Amino acid sequence: MSPNKIKYLLVFVTPIIIFVAMYIGGIYVFVAPIYVFFLIPLMEFLFTGTNKNLDKVEEEIIKNDRFYDYLLYSLVPTQVAMMIYFLFRIDTDLMPLWEKIGMMIAFSLSCASLGINGAHELGHRNTWYEQLFSKILLASTQYMHFFIEHNRGHHKNVSTDDDPASSRYGESLYAFYVRSVRDSWFSSWKLESDRLKKANLSFWGIHNEMLIYQFIQATMLLSIALVFSWQVMVLYLGAATMGFLFLETVNYIEHYGLKRKMVDGAYYEKTMPIHSWNSSHTLGRILLLELTRHSDHHYMANRKYQVLRHFDASPQMPAGYPAMMLLAFVPPLWFKVMHKQIDKYKATKEGMSLA
Repeated sequence: MSPNKIKYLLVFVTPIIIFVAMYIGGIYVFVAPIYVFFLIPLMEFLFTGTNKNLDKVEEEIIKNDRFYDYLLYSLVPTQVAMMIYFLFRIDTDLMPLWEKIGMMIAFSLSCASLGINGAHELGHRNTWYEQLFSKILLASTQYMHFFIEHNRGHHKNVSTDDDPASSRYGESLYAFYVRSVRDSWFSSWKLESDRLKKANLSFWGIHNEMLIYQFIQATMLLSIALVFSWQVMVLYLGAATMGFLFLETVNYIEHYGLKRKMVDGAYYEKTMPIHSWNSSHTLGRILLLELTRHSDHHYMANRKYQVLRHFDASPQMPAGYPAMMLLAFVPPLWFKVMHKQIDKYKATKEGMSLA
């Protein structure tokens, strides 16, 4: 197996740590968040990564290698198994509440790193089964409308005021949470309603994906409450909520303060690599399946994760995603660091080359 393939197997390090933490229990349940938010950022400061891209021959070979697809598909049963294990693990009166909350936090990291991150990549694929896999992962974290809003809304409106998931200059993470979660949900209803009107289909029926998603998610919650208990359901909902808030934190850092220009007052300029923040820190790139090379993802959304490219002219984060997420939790520090980065980036924005 090539080194390039081996490195992506590291994506399973996070779920293994989460599983072991829940299996051992006790104070060890907090090993998972310590690993994600302290150990990984520390290692990324020590190993800053590379801006190197694949050459054309390497890219063509790797793009068509099914290993990378099968690796992505394997996240689905892994996340489903993790969810089932979490539900059974906390379904006991013998475990103190603080330990159950620790497991809730640990599972929320699985919802974010496997559930939503895997769903994001799969949701951009074209086959019916890959899109089904995406929806299964999103169901595990109660955020199925992301499938509609992200693909039909966010990628069209990114880095504009029309996009709920693009954070604005001077907007705190916590204000962004409220706006993005609320407006993304309503936007999904509108996008689906518009699709149904164009297809001359009824809003109230099985063709309305948003109605189906709400039914699936409500049924999941009710089933968990009936099979296990209401406490288990609340803890699961807490983990799912934390999972999608981690997603929104990623959204926040990916586009903060970046805006596409309006052309002739009629339409926005084309989405380019300069409209997303990039991070080439190797560890975060691998563990998140190249999500951190976000500039290329928005430039060409159909590019598979294993062949995403670095652009020198893209705005660069000073640290990897986990460290930047921690920074975003403290708005004054975030503004101080990122506003300096934005000032540095503005000078080179116009001269970007896409060679």
